[in-house]
Amino acid sequence: MADSAAPPAKAEEKRSWADEESDEEQEAAAPPSQAADEAQPSELKKIESLSISDVKDGGDRAPEDSDGGGRLLDDPDDSDIKAVTSGETVYNSAVAFEDLKLSDELIKGLYVEMGFSRPSKIQAITLPMILTPPYKDLVAQAHNGSGKTTCFVLGMLSRVDPRKKIPQAICICPTRELAQQNHAVLLKMGKYTGITSMCAIPSDSANYIPINKRPSVTDQVVIGTPGTIKKWTSARKLSTRDVKILVFDEADHMLAEDGFRDDSERIMKEIQRSSGGCQVLLFSATFDEAVKAFVSRVIKDGNQIFVKKEELTLEKVKQYKVQCPDELAKVEVIKDKIFEFGQKVGQTIIFVRTRNSARMLHQSLTEDGYECTSVQGALKQEDRDLIIKEFKAGLTKVLITTDLLARGFDQRQVNLVINYDLPVKHENPSEPDCELYLHRVGRTGRFGSKGAVFNFLCTDRDRSVMEKIERHFQHHIPEIPNWRSEEDFESALKDAGLL
Repeated sequence: MADSAAPPAKAEEKRSWADEESDEEQEAAAPPSQAADEAQPSELKKIESLSISDVKDGGDRAPEDSDGGGRLLDDPDDSDIKAVTSGETVYNSAVAFEDLKLSDELIKGLYVEMGFSRPSKIQAITLPMILTPPYKDLVAQAHNGSGKTTCFVLGMLSRVDPRKKIPQAICICPTRELAQQNHAVLLKMGKYTGITSMCAIPSDSANYIPINKRPSVTDQVVIGTPGTIKKWTSARKLSTRDVKILVFDEADHMLAEDGFRDDSERIMKEIQRSSGGCQVLLFSATFDEAVKAFVSRVIKDGNQIFVKKEELTLEKVKQYKVQCPDELAKVEVIKDKIFEFGQKVGQTIIFVRTRNSARMLHQSLTEDGYECTSVQGALKQEDRDLIIKEFKAGLTKVLITTDLLARGFDQRQVNLVINYDLPVKHENPSEPDCELYLHRVGRTGRFGSKGAVFNFLCTDRDRSVMEKIERHFQHHIPEIPNWRSEEDFESALKDAGLL
């Protein structure tokens, strides 16, 4: 999916477990994977003129005399959100969507199509920063289910001039599934605006059009993956001259060493150079040190929204450890416990480490008459799309996947997540990938709904990795007393509020 042009020489990129084929193939270089809380009514709260300051882990603010007297603002209704603004602009947080001076068509889309009643807490603070001139850049860290997608989709729709039939807003996503999901939100929210949009993702074989035969893009909003967007811009099929707003969703994945940083940087620089003044928004649930360094280089005078690190925890979703004596026991738990109770509580996502594991587990379950589907990078794109569409429509209840769907996959009915394999770092399988664990857990408990996670532990290394995850998040995860006991699983799901 990355641009076909040869990149400059650089250090060897990190590799990901997602969609690894098998142990034999792990020696080959792995390409990057293709892979609402409502605000409480209150009087308008001022988001005063503040300066960007370094937010330490734990939410400590910078000294008053650093960066010209930088200081942080707590939202009184949501103490885990910190806003840091730059310049002289005074922002008022939005109690109602009408406070944002949106068009009547957008207001109608929010209420009629989206079913919103008022902005969520993150939206109340973030949207004024996006929509108020002089349209400063924004770096926003927000947990899954907080409403961040609405923030940048509404931002894009608000900046578009419907009279100009040319691209004016671009959103870049790490996977085609996330791009399609964000595009669906935009179509729904912008239904009454007349704004046109396109999803720029790799074409399946049946719909492939050579780039030289593809017509120039005239749609006003383009949402897609880095490789496809870079390919279109390089071939001069996607003009960036009139782009007013550039969005990176799941920015940590986009800009990390093992993601699409090179393509992302080229796209951003090209848009900024050709458009002469483009607002850049970076949204993600997590930001590692590499991304923070990138942001400090690229965004010199922007606003920032933070969720304090200790608030990026796992408290809202009940998690459990399941000690399994061997791999067969893990499959037995899936068959006898997860299928037994899962149909009563909603939908289930089962995360495995490799595409080979996804195939084997899917085959084992279906051969015994259990209905489930699996999705991983080896499938044809049209098959992946159909499987995900059926799952989103509720036609299937259990989905097996690699980490292809760990980030940003939004399905409110998912109440169970099974970590069949724990997420570990590719270069050191003894070390957990804690950010990926957070993203997996975030697939359940969306928008305040109930959720539970079962972590399967089979080896001493599994147990060590789980202990490290608990220490990282400072969160004790209780253990199911007996992996064979239906009563123990039923008790856990009752504790999670699912039964």
